[in-house]
This record gives sequence, structure tokens and C-alpha cells, in this order.
Amino acid sequence: MNKRLFLQTSAALAAALTFGSVHAQTPIRFQLDWRFEGPAALFLQPAAKGYFKAAGLDVTIDSGNGSGGTVTRVASGTYDMGLADMAALMEFHANNPDAPNKPVAVMMVYNNTPAAVLALKKSGISKPADLTGKKLGAPVFDAGRKAFPIFQKANQLGNVSWTAMDPPLRETMLVRGDVDAITGFSFTSLLNLEARGAKPDEVVVFPFADHGVKLYGNAIIATPKLIKENPAAVKAFLSAFAKGAKEVMANPAASIETVKARDGIINVALETRRLQLAIDAVVASPDARREGFGQVNPGRLSLMASQVSDAYATKTRVDPTAVWNGSLLPSAAELNVLPPAKK
Repeated sequence: MNKRLFLQTSAALAAALTFGSVHAQTPIRFQLDWRFEGPAALFLQPAAKGYFKAAGLDVTIDSGNGSGGTVTRVASGTYDMGLADMAALMEFHANNPDAPNKPVAVMMVYNNTPAAVLALKKSGISKPADLTGKKLGAPVFDAGRKAFPIFQKANQLGNVSWTAMDPPLRETMLVRGDVDAITGFSFTSLLNLEARGAKPDEVVVFPFADHGVKLYGNAIIATPKLIKENPAAVKAFLSAFAKGAKEVMANPAASIETVKARDGIINVALETRRLQLAIDAVVASPDARREGFGQVNPGRLSLMASQVSDAYATKTRVDPTAVWNGSLLPSAAELNVLPPAKK
């Protein structure tokens, strides 16, 4: 070892010993609800920019395979935090009343559920009422399918029949005519239909949020253990996330590079569109602007708890006060992240 390298190494070791205890990074294992697609930029941006690290956190972000899985893995302690559908969280609470480690939502990200019904115009379906008697398709765990009874009641629909399939086949079966309509996240299924040859003007979309169903969508969840033992870490995570999310919403095209860095084979143009659709439909929605980014309206949350209890036929009734803890949210100034409303 030459003298310069020896001195550099010695200095680095000394610095580590001196500051290690002061700048110890709290590890946070975080799981997304789905794959590394456009909306994942909301979390990958603060990680890539070093905002989590600057807040004293060592954050690991993994892809997911559905909100139900994310809730279960956070409940098991495999992950400390995650992004999951509020209805899936409520369902877990109500079906597992004795679970020792029920995750809690600490920040709302998708103020409206992205769930929607999609059909092709050539089917003759032009309004929700036209769905009565039709064959709908979706995976059995799909958020829109599970919450469909709420949509059905809100729009006074008659009976429908269901066909189950794996997620990759959903849009294919609609294009082939195997089903009349599907449920899915609007910004996912719409782009998937286009990828399978359907033109945008050939698709009719009924977002739940625009048709009488005001369910909350995806929220950041955390383990009660982390909230109790290290609330400062949760608060630091939410502040860093808000800072990154603001940048993403201000410039989605630039932030999509953080997604490409995690999954090199993504279609950049497609995922940029997906991210923009998600921002417009559920993150910076009119409801989010009314209630404030990251927050929930207690009355609306209580109504959702009642609706989910009924639609999901849960073992016990959902307690809205048990699934939400807004005490660790950043300041109002830090939550002022939504872009100007589009005219």
C-alpha cells in the first residue's frame, strides 16, 4: 500500500469511527404494490436523489405483486413499510382481528382508487347501466373486482357474471372478445389495451371515482412496531418521499429515468404516459386538492370502511380508526407538492 492510499484509508476509517454513531442510517425495507412501472418513480426519485439517505435512512425498495401481498409481508415483518391499496389493508384488519402486527396507513398517495371498468365501444357498452347482464373479467384478487359491488350499488346495476384469469391475460381476453368488460387500474389497463392493438378512441373507461365510488386508493403503510419504536424514522421517510414526489409531479419525463435504472427494459415513452395518467387521475385529483396531499377525510374514511366491510364480506367490521395514523405526516408546507391544476 503506498503512502497516499494508506493516509486516505486511515482518514476514512477515522471519519467512520468519529461520525458512524452520529450518522447511523436506519434501515427501512419498503415494498411497492406492483412492478417497477411509471408510478414507482414517486418512490425511486427520493431514493435516487439521496433524500432518504440525507434523512438518516437506508431505504431498500422492492417491486411487489399486488397490494394484498404487500400488506401481508409488512404484517409479517419482512418489510417495514410499503405501498398498498387502502381496501386491501382494511380487509386484512377485519379478517385478521387477532394478528399481532397489523400494518397502519400513515400517508395517502392515491387519494382516489385507480379502479375502473373498461370496455370496447364496439360492444355497445357506453354507460355503466349497459354492464347489466354482461360478462366481466379480472383476476380474483383485483381491487376493482372486489369493490365492484360498491360500483354496482352506486350505479344501480343488475347482475353480471365473472370470468377469472391471470393478470397478463386480462386485456388480451377483452380484445379477443372473451369478456365484455374488465376491471383494473385505469392507467394500467388502458395502456395494456393499446399495447394489444386497441386504439384509445375505441376504449370506454368508467373510473370508479367518477361514478359514485369515493374509495381511497394506495397509501404508505408501516408496521406498528416501527411507528412505536422509531416514529422519527417514519416521519423522516414521509418528508423525503414528499420532497421527491413534488419533483416527479413537476417533471414526470425526467423522473422516469429512475424507473429505467431499476428495470432497464421498460418502454420509457409508455411508462412516462402511465405516470402522467396516474398523477392526473389519482394523485393530484380534485379530491386530493380538496383534502390535501397525504391526508384523509375522516367521514370519507368511515364510509369506505363500511362499504369495504359489506362488499368484501369481512369477518369483522372495519374500524376506520385502526387503519389510519396521520400523526406522523410532514408539515403543511412539506405536503404542498401538487402541481398547478390543469385548466
